[in-house]
Amino acid sequence: MTHAAPAPGGYDESEMYQLLERGCTVAGLDPSDAYLLRGHTNAVILLKNEQVVVKIARRGSRTDDVARTARFVRWLMDRDFPTVPLHPVDQPVIIDQHAITFWQYLPQPAQPVAAAQLAKPLRALHTLPSPPVPLPAHDNIAAIRRSLAAITCLSPESLSFLSEHAAQLESDLTAVQFELPVGVIQGDPQHRNALHVDDSEAVLCDWDTVALGHPEWDLVTVEIHCRRFGHGEQHYRAFAEAYGWDVTRWAGYETLAAIRELRMITTNARKVHHAPSSLQEVERRVRGLRHHDHLLRWNIL
Repeated sequence: MTHAAPAPGGYDESEMYQLLERGCTVAGLDPSDAYLLRGHTNAVILLKNEQVVVKIARRGSRTDDVARTARFVRWLMDRDFPTVPLHPVDQPVIIDQHAITFWQYLPQPAQPVAAAQLAKPLRALHTLPSPPVPLPAHDNIAAIRRSLAAITCLSPESLSFLSEHAAQLESDLTAVQFELPVGVIQGDPQHRNALHVDDSEAVLCDWDTVALGHPEWDLVTVEIHCRRFGHGEQHYRAFAEAYGWDVTRWAGYETLAAIRELRMITTNARKVHHAPSSLQEVERRVRGLRHHDHLLRWNIL
């Protein structure tokens, strides 16, 4: 097992490998040539021999939530929606209350999906009919509050600052007039949550945050990733043109962008105990927030 994170999915390497082996036995797959692709949130592992990606949900994840996600993706697949498909086995596989899912592997070129390539699948997602799977309501403020309650790596003064900032943004949100109708949203659309299928088309992946909400939340997330992670304004402009609606020209943009950025900061701060090397970047982002630095380049965690 080749690994790139100290605690993938919140498991040590030995425990993760045992869960992988037992899950693959149930699914009838060969785990002998496994390679850890990502480990900051869930443990995401490629079975090279099988060309299948195994996702072991982060320790503490609710198995019911993972089962709901699998049902939702099956519904998308039945509609020929542009999503990474599930591998055809009954899933999730539950091992000692840990949920494991299996996905078709799509080999990727070196360059990530461009922002403009997210526009077509996101537009299709936002115009879907109501799914037969009950989805949670999107609530960034509640997620921020949960993270603030769990953060142990920041000083009391920093936590107080973030909490006060969240309270002000919650108040600001009550005045926002949304323009787009509520529907299915991905929750965290970005360059790394989509995969190439050819030179021009992309499919969405990582459906852990799928919810019912206003599409403006998805659109502002794409804009933040273009601005904060060095993709550049031209990438965002190409996305907005392809999607057909520019969230930065909407009156609620600044409030939503501030809330979404705060959620990104607090989520990563909550996970520092699983990835201690990320603390410096989290603290740098908090300092940028204090100085109202909307153009500070963030490093990917």
